[in-house]
Amino acid sequence: METDKIQEDIIEEFAVFDEWLDRYDYLIELADGLPALDPKHRTEQYLIQGCQSRVWIDARYEDGRVWFTADSDAVITKGIIALLIRVVDGRTPREILDTELYFIDRIGLRENLSPTRSNGLLAMVKQMRLFAMAFASREEN
Repeated sequence: METDKIQEDIIEEFAVFDEWLDRYDYLIELADGLPALDPKHRTEQYLIQGCQSRVWIDARYEDGRVWFTADSDAVITKGIIALLIRVVDGRTPREILDTELYFIDRIGLRENLSPTRSNGLLAMVKQMRLFAMAFASREEN
């Protein structure tokens, strides 16, 4: 599956860093590369509950695929959402729902986040899966 290739690439990219401070710096770099979220989506409706920082996620369904945009007011969180988008963006709803996001543990992300950031990570993943479920049910009807 293509998502596995992307996850393996992410694992390789993070493997070059011995220290977690360097990995955080890399997350900050990734945040800079995240395309801007349309200001109309920086509202309560798109805000993820359960995150310490403010995170907005939007998804659109086009030609059977889901496309995500997101933003955060915290750069590390923004880098994390950039990684998540990289793995699932442009996939079918079923592919998103079937993807095990194993890179999170393999790069040591979950164990090196504060409990509140870890909860936020789970909330972001949950929201992306909820979008995929909604679009999948739309396909079935």
